[in-house]
Amino acid sequence: MNSGNAYQCPSCEQCFETRAQLVAHINGGNTGCEWHEQDEAVDLSDSEYYLSRELSKLAFNRRVLQEAIDEENPLLERVKFLAIFTENMDEFFMKRVGGLKQQRAASVTERTPDGRRPDEHWEEVLAEARPMLERQVECYRNGLGEALDAAGIEICSYDELTPPEQTEVDAYFEDSILPTLTPLTIDSAKPFPHISNLSLSLGVLAKHPGDDDVTFSRIKMPKNRPRFVQIGEQTRYILLEELVRANLDQIFPNAQILEDATFRVTRNAEVRRNEEVAEDLLQLAEEVIEQRRFATVVRLEVEAGMSDQMLEPLLENLDIGPAEVFRLPGPLDFSDFMTLTDIDRPELKLPEWTPKPHPRLGDGRDATGRSIFEEIREDDILVHHPYHSFNTTVQRFLDEAATDPDVLAIKAAIYRTASDSEVIQRLIDAAENGKQVAVMVELKARFDEENNLEWAQRLEEEGIHVAYGTIGYKTHTKTALVVREEDDGVELYSHIGTGNYHSETAKRYEDLGLFTANRDIGQDLVQLFNYFTGNSVHDEYRELLIAPGNMRERFVEAIRREAEHARAGEPARIAAKMNRLEDPEIVEELYRASQAGVEIDLVVRDICRLRPGLAGISENISVVSIVNRFLEHSRIYYFRNGGDEEFYIGSADWMERNLDNRVEAAVPIHDPELRARIRHVLDLNLSDNTKAWELNPDGSYTQRSPGDEQPRNAQTRLMEEAEQALDRR
Repeated sequence: MNSGNAYQCPSCEQCFETRAQLVAHINGGNTGCEWHEQDEAVDLSDSEYYLSRELSKLAFNRRVLQEAIDEENPLLERVKFLAIFTENMDEFFMKRVGGLKQQRAASVTERTPDGRRPDEHWEEVLAEARPMLERQVECYRNGLGEALDAAGIEICSYDELTPPEQTEVDAYFEDSILPTLTPLTIDSAKPFPHISNLSLSLGVLAKHPGDDDVTFSRIKMPKNRPRFVQIGEQTRYILLEELVRANLDQIFPNAQILEDATFRVTRNAEVRRNEEVAEDLLQLAEEVIEQRRFATVVRLEVEAGMSDQMLEPLLENLDIGPAEVFRLPGPLDFSDFMTLTDIDRPELKLPEWTPKPHPRLGDGRDATGRSIFEEIREDDILVHHPYHSFNTTVQRFLDEAATDPDVLAIKAAIYRTASDSEVIQRLIDAAENGKQVAVMVELKARFDEENNLEWAQRLEEEGIHVAYGTIGYKTHTKTALVVREEDDGVELYSHIGTGNYHSETAKRYEDLGLFTANRDIGQDLVQLFNYFTGNSVHDEYRELLIAPGNMRERFVEAIRREAEHARAGEPARIAAKMNRLEDPEIVEELYRASQAGVEIDLVVRDICRLRPGLAGISENISVVSIVNRFLEHSRIYYFRNGGDEEFYIGSADWMERNLDNRVEAAVPIHDPELRARIRHVLDLNLSDNTKAWELNPDGSYTQRSPGDEQPRNAQTRLMEEAEQALDRR
């Protein structure tokens, strides 16, 4: 470890001025130190060296919640993160808790790398999640809600409204809400209703005239009505469920209302997918969508005051136990609070950010006088979203390709795209203009199956060749290829990115993309698209790292090579940025590299199985996570390689699913200026002291603080640089 400009041996505590001296000491050197020999006996697959994937994900969500709690953030930015936390936790329960519950029901006893069985994991994550959800409500009720009220954005109870305001909202209820409601009462003639996933409901216990029995009814809050009912022209609201609650006499006239309470159900998204049984991937996607509607319940959120009498029919009919019930003070479901961020109060928000044109591409062809293909052929172009505009870079690439008479073919891989996608429209335009168009649409993109199914069917209707993914793999790569006839022959123009072809997420997600006319990269993409459409598997690629294929092997080789340089007493370094670090083999290789003396700096947004800072194991590894206004989404991999540096960007995290079970692509960066830019991005992330969190060996995170230093916010700096680059153009 480095302390006071000295490197200390974890075994004998002798200090050295340089890392190279420490490495030489560790590797033999007649010093009498036995640390290296001891390391050979360490079992790096032991569960004590691995963090839980599920608990690591919860730790990330805890960092997201902190952005809502942090009073230094603008008020509506805090509201945004309050909503994001709900969305994240919903997804966590649907995916991770759902999967654990499935394994638990199937009596799976296999342990994960961190040593836990599914039943142990299930119990632990429910226990960890409970105080987090309670803290979210506390954040709103004892801080954020009061701050909104003080800022003139009032969320009122019905009783807080003046009589004229009550008259106003009651009339709105009668005219616009009551006709959309369908109360469902359980009795001998009516079975328990289906409760749809993530729907907000009001439960009602009532006695009706002439009937001594107490009935349970469920009223679903309609999703096509605003959750925040505006009062007059003010920023003064009542929640929809509170308005319904206040008007139960209109729904159950003459009945005695004994109790009402809100509840919300979360269902498992990990439905079983038998690709061998399904006739084709289209049928599989349709079945997945249908199965999710009726999947197992994995969580029941109920209003804190709900009685056991009301809870009992829910537990019985939803087939869940008390551990899966979360009693929370209202309101339930903060995801709809995102609509408050649309209020026109700029003083309550971060300064607005509009993605800038790339300095080499400008606002379009008229601005530069050259086509995008001329620009790419001259030099590779690196784009960085949302600092650079998606519309004037990636969208322009497809726009020009669709109309350029010299373009022969366009191929693209679509994992997720916007519901009103201009990307899809340009591919259709290209086909209408006589181009050969082939599109890989991934029907197994979770929660986007229905959207992608619709796009795939529309593309086929336009005569475009569509591949629906591959049996056994999910296609996650973000690649596009344009084939263009030019004076000196057919040229290949490639785009390889870290993010989806999605115009909306490109404004909120941080991603990188490379435009290149490199022939070898283009030929690699030709092979990759042939695999999509013809199932012709290639094991060798000239430039790209492809999974399944050469990606895992090449990453392992690069890590081991750094370890060899370190053992030889040479400077050795690995720096990487990704969403998740989960693959046990990669973690073990990083541990061995650290033991050899390789300096390893990682930026891992959420899940991280690796424990940094373990003496003799990972003291040369640092891990930081950045949670900021944009979702950090790019993947960057750097290896010093004895001075012959290697840089890659791509779609794959260091996860088992990405390296073995998905089709992924990473592209090397050759241009010196672009390499310098990527190094700069890594350095900014690693030096951030306002939005970065350091991972501790026990899996906890400590947020960095500037202290006496100058504040360094990586995203703020990148926005400033994008504006400055535009000014210099």
